[in-house]
Amino acid sequence: MEAIAMLTIPVYNPDGAKVGEEQVDPAAFGGEVNKQLLHDVVLMHLAARRVGTVNTRGRSDVAGSGKKLFRQKGTGNARAGAKRTNKRKGGGVAFARRNRDYRYSIPKRAVRAAIKMALLSKLQDNQVVVLDGLKLDAPKTQVVAKALKAIRRPDITEAESAEAVGETKAAASRRTLEGRTILLGLPAADPTLFRSARNIEGVQVAPVAEFNTYDVLKQRYLVLTREALAALIERVKTQPARRAVEA
Repeated sequence: MEAIAMLTIPVYNPDGAKVGEEQVDPAAFGGEVNKQLLHDVVLMHLAARRVGTVNTRGRSDVAGSGKKLFRQKGTGNARAGAKRTNKRKGGGVAFARRNRDYRYSIPKRAVRAAIKMALLSKLQDNQVVVLDGLKLDAPKTQVVAKALKAIRRPDITEAESAEAVGETKAAASRRTLEGRTILLGLPAADPTLFRSARNIEGVQVAPVAEFNTYDVLKQRYLVLTREALAALIERVKTQPARRAVEA
């Protein structure tokens, strides 16, 4: 059996300097990506977020008699039923919409496999960064924003970086995480860091224990602290593997 190559994650400090790399075994994340399963789980999450509180009144909900307005024949008028029909002013709505819950569920094993695949797809596409040394004693949005502005996009190749020597400041800024949609992963709930990053446009903050398939795929880049990366790997290792489908 052919060995699966390890995946590399760049490590940056808050000043934007690359200080190392982390190696991740793709086998811990399932080793393969099933796009159909990702699609199914994302639809499940989107359905659960639908409000479903719409309500319109049908003909049985509006005031008025159900009596036929006049006899069927002999009047010279078109046939008419009750005044509560949707054809008349003040009548009920045809196919009235009701309050409903759009949520549905799929097997837990499939949901667990999907979150692994979503993370693996980010790793394979070089869209994961480790941010080391980000320590805050008090909420400071400027500190987090400055760090994201300094970190270079991980999917920029070395060849592209070499060509960027001498580029303008505006062009250089497009190669950073500034202005990108980012999921900032924390090892656990951290009110200080959460309050520091929540107001940055495009940035979503969450502990790795709360990651789901939709949030991981929706955000373009995944930024983790070293502790969050360790917690994430521990999470996927403790989850049971998806049962292989027999041919």
